[in-house]
Amino acid sequence: MTETFVIAQGGGPTAVINQTLVGAALEARKRYPRSRVLGARYGVRGIRDGDLVDLSALDEKELRAIAATPSAALGSTRDKPDAAYCETILKGLRQAGATAFIYIGGNDTAGTQQILAEASGGDIAFVHAPKTIDNDLVENDHTPGFISAAEFVAGAFVSVDLDFRALPGIYVGIVMGRHAGFLTAAAAAWQLDGDSGPHLVYVPERAFSPTRFVEDIREAMDRHGRCIVAMSEGVTAEDGRSVVEGLVPPDRLERDAHGNVRLSGGDLGMSIERLINDGLPGIRARVDTFGYLPRGNISTTNATDVREAFEAGVFAVDAASRGGGSVALQHENGVTAPRLVALGSVAGKTRHLPADFLLPEGNQVSSSCREYLERLLPRRFELARPFV
Repeated sequence: MTETFVIAQGGGPTAVINQTLVGAALEARKRYPRSRVLGARYGVRGIRDGDLVDLSALDEKELRAIAATPSAALGSTRDKPDAAYCETILKGLRQAGATAFIYIGGNDTAGTQQILAEASGGDIAFVHAPKTIDNDLVENDHTPGFISAAEFVAGAFVSVDLDFRALPGIYVGIVMGRHAGFLTAAAAAWQLDGDSGPHLVYVPERAFSPTRFVEDIREAMDRHGRCIVAMSEGVTAEDGRSVVEGLVPPDRLERDAHGNVRLSGGDLGMSIERLINDGLPGIRARVDTFGYLPRGNISTTNATDVREAFEAGVFAVDAASRGGGSVALQHENGVTAPRLVALGSVAGKTRHLPADFLLPEGNQVSSSCREYLERLLPRRFELARPFV
């Protein structure tokens, strides 16, 4: 029997998404020696447009090199297909002779697979393979891409804290994360001691008050002589709107094709800098927006992340043989392994930072969060306690 696997990548690239692509491609070729493995360029657009790459034609050495390369080798898309769009995708899959479609991405990607599975009539297996630096997929202990991005964030905040010990002041680092604060919380993973930054952590799961923010910084400055802040780009005000919507004039707000306020630019950073300068004038302050830097950084690609992303791709082929579903990385008895869950368990849902991962004040992570981060991001260096 000849199997035809179509694989696509959706959403934001990561440092290890190509490991999942190659894990699936190699496993499909191993399990089904006569199989075809096709890669769709630019996500489901490639299926719709018949823009496919024959991954069966590449030797293992070439595929392994692709696996070790950050970003999405096939290209990606943020399209959120509706029922009509999915009909064109199904048509493209059938024209390609697909027996299985593996789509690597986040909860929107799982949503697309659920729509396709329900409309297909069962002649194609639809598998969602996990990927997101936001770490916000339900059913998953953590997601491929998160650990590598978190290592970038953790290292950056250790470094900037040491910088501001030497030249005291206020530092705010704005980290990606529209709805979930896991990546921002990772800023606290490698703190050296109780005096270490980040001294304040603000995430979308807790309402943000500009007035309280200035007071929090003032208190941290009094206690530590400096203040290091980790802030999610998706922090929200008490009315549920993103903070950037309340700080930036409406005519300056940018929105994407889905109507979401653009969070990754400099508007939030400039607004936060103004808050600090107005509330705490005369203190050295710096606000940086990390933007896309953490998500596919080749210098912080984590070995565990690499292995788990590859294993997720391998498991996706097995999931296809079982009729499809969503691959989830679950942690039990000290071991993380992929499991198969229903697409409906993941599609369109957001996993938030657990309530007990934050202190009651909502501006710092708890011991439970530190334990979780220490398990995923064991510190790989020893540093001396500075004299200052």
